[in-house]
Amino acid sequence: MLLDFITYPFLRYTFLTGILIGIIAPLLGTFIVVRRQSLIADALSHVTLAGISFGLMTEKKYGWVISPIYSGMVFSVIGSIFIEKLRTVYKAYQEISIPIILSAGVGLSVIFISIADGFNTDLFNYLFGSVSAVSINDFYIISGITLFVLVIIWLFFKELFTMSFDEEQATIAGLHVKWINLLFIVLTALVIAASIRIVGVLLVSALMTLPVAASMRIAKGFKQMIFLSILFGEISVVFGIISGYYLDIPPGGTIVITSLILLLIAIGIKRLRK
Repeated sequence: MLLDFITYPFLRYTFLTGILIGIIAPLLGTFIVVRRQSLIADALSHVTLAGISFGLMTEKKYGWVISPIYSGMVFSVIGSIFIEKLRTVYKAYQEISIPIILSAGVGLSVIFISIADGFNTDLFNYLFGSVSAVSINDFYIISGITLFVLVIIWLFFKELFTMSFDEEQATIAGLHVKWINLLFIVLTALVIAASIRIVGVLLVSALMTLPVAASMRIAKGFKQMIFLSILFGEISVVFGIISGYYLDIPPGGTIVITSLILLLIAIGIKRLRK
């Protein structure tokens, strides 16, 4: 079954890229869920969609060759910075920054898609993921992002852990909460933009939250929760890519459904333990 993924280079890059995404998406998702900011992934995915739409529009209407994945990353990072800025503006209602940016992303997407004269196959692949869309350049980019994310998490693990459970205590302890929050949300933006090739813009937030939700039911500590989240994420991505290829369907859907099944299994295990 896996022979095709070894034989054909484009499938090999897709599979390896999926493995990397299966690590970094649930890894950051663990901190996001604990911080009760799960909707940030949704907001940034829609901003990424605006960037992708912009890249496709400029190529179609004006002949400017701008890779949608690059434009998606730029828009996503800008959106993440605006979310963090709005959180400082609305200190008593910080969660309002998320729907503001989400709405902006949807609005810009509609405008760019309309200017480009409608929906096309390329945009469909970005929305729901594609087995054949990952190029060697995409693989190198995502490898770099993966390395960057792992280094930052390793360097700032204690700070992120403290801030995830008690941001006020982290501030009192003298941590640079503002800059660490900004760095973290930019990392989230990059991971979301990197994941769109495999999972798709509309489903990437599920890969960042469903494996974490499953691990929360059975994990006995934070580090174990991270490990199980990555394990569940890898299972979902690998099964999603393989089934997507052989069933000729977008892998994003099967990745999400697999994650949902693992969540239900974890809930069942928790009930059996009780």
